[in-house]
Amino acid sequence: MSIAAGRLRHRVTIEELVDTEDEMGGVKSTWTPVARDVPAEVVPISAREFLAGNQVNSNVVARVVIRKPSRIDASMRLRHRGEIYNIEGVLADPNSGLEYVTLPVSFGVNAG
Repeated sequence: MSIAAGRLRHRVTIEELVDTEDEMGGVKSTWTPVARDVPAEVVPISAREFLAGNQVNSNVVARVVIRKPSRIDASMRLRHRGEIYNIEGVLADPNSGLEYVTLPVSFGVNAG
């Protein structure tokens, strides 16, 4: 089952943490965009989902659906409308596992 393009009306940026060497020979970690303007559906979770999630100590505040990228994992994060979200997991679509992924997300740390 394909995901309707109309559902993907938001845009997110996917970032990963990259270590680079600084001028002093030390290591500096920087969040670097992997993909910009990714079509997505960003849905805040409902009160019922929040209460159910809270029972297992979850901080998930929304779910994001995107077409399946070549690579994405829970070490990455998303930016959407000036907010940073930590990816808590990567869930393949239930039919083929190849078309889209659902990303439960929590609020991340604000960084310039």
